[in-house]
Amino acid sequence: MAMHFAFVSIPAHGHVNPTLPLVAELVRRGHRVTFFTAADFEPQIRNAGADFQASGVNWLASLPALGPGQRTQAHLMLPLMNEVFENLRSSFPALVDRLRQDPPDAVCFDAMTLSGGMAAEKIGAPAIALMPTYATNEHFSLRKLMPAPPPEGADDMAKVAMAMGRLVAEFAAEQGVRTPRMFDGPPAPFNIVFLPREFQPMGETFDDRFRFVGPSVSGRDDGGGWAREGTGPLLFISLGTTPLNNRPDFFRMCLEAFGGSEWEVAMAVGEQAGPAGFGAVAPNVRIRPFFPQLQVLREADVFITHAGMNSTMEALYFAVPMLAVPQQPEQAATARRLEELGLGRQVAAEDVTPEVLRAGADGLRADAEVRRKVAAMSEIVRSAGGAAAAADAIEAHVRHGAGRFGAVG
Repeated sequence: MAMHFAFVSIPAHGHVNPTLPLVAELVRRGHRVTFFTAADFEPQIRNAGADFQASGVNWLASLPALGPGQRTQAHLMLPLMNEVFENLRSSFPALVDRLRQDPPDAVCFDAMTLSGGMAAEKIGAPAIALMPTYATNEHFSLRKLMPAPPPEGADDMAKVAMAMGRLVAEFAAEQGVRTPRMFDGPPAPFNIVFLPREFQPMGETFDDRFRFVGPSVSGRDDGGGWAREGTGPLLFISLGTTPLNNRPDFFRMCLEAFGGSEWEVAMAVGEQAGPAGFGAVAPNVRIRPFFPQLQVLREADVFITHAGMNSTMEALYFAVPMLAVPQQPEQAATARRLEELGLGRQVAAEDVTPEVLRAGADGLRADAEVRRKVAAMSEIVRSAGGAAAAADAIEAHVRHGAGRFGAVG
């Protein structure tokens, strides 16, 4: 029996992209998918076969640019959080109206979105959380991995978090629904996690409310042509797509570290920096705003990365060791996880120098033990099931186990 699924996501590549192979798989099986997010993502969502509905604005475009090693400050985050909340307040009624006009068999929502779970409860539909990063249950929270804020800013950040929590709780009460759970337990009665259980901290504590399916990368076209030009080892460098990771100084250190070396370098500098700002570049280095990441990772020997979860999973899929240079707290947690599992090494953003980068990349290339562990994790990632396993789990949950919006424990 064909079903209708509504997908709701925050407007971020690292949250939308992991869901697109699942969307395509559901459509391939004859189901209908309606995807709600900001208009920036319409082309790729339609390419996956879903109907697109614009919902809210891309508030991520307002993220402040930070300097190297600089933590997010309360005075910068408060306006952003206010914008997130105002976006929720203005877009939520339209989201609920559209869902009522075209009722889904389930609402599949990004675990970081505030609106998805509330909308599912509001219309009485089964709620399924989609988790592109670490899952949370009664035994483990992402908060445990986060570094403590610096003492001089801890009180201000705590006040910002409390203010945002209060606003969301008041809004949920106005709507007659429960306050979304993001860090203190499962966000939904059933949860799809785009990681293998083996990468999840305390993975053994997660019960059958969670299905760990790993990433889905095969068959996804990054777009854009790319072909190798050199014959040396291939080094891929990227800090992801968010404006928070705009680091021209970091990329200049990479040019100093690897320009004229035996490495063939593909360096994605993002739209904010742009290749033109780096002047003359050594012949062994190619700079673009973005590279087709999957194509490059298929052939890369080492990946210098911010350790965003989407990039991390893709690198592990292709068995590429990582030198992690995290830019944000969650990325720092993943960098530590990589080092803990022997899958790479990490360097704090404030400790980066050309010499450190060069030594890190050369060391990973020569480290047989790291390569052995990365190859083993690659097998785990590839066997986790991906989009097909996620679609199987969602179909079974809706057909056989889901009542309407249930308790989350």
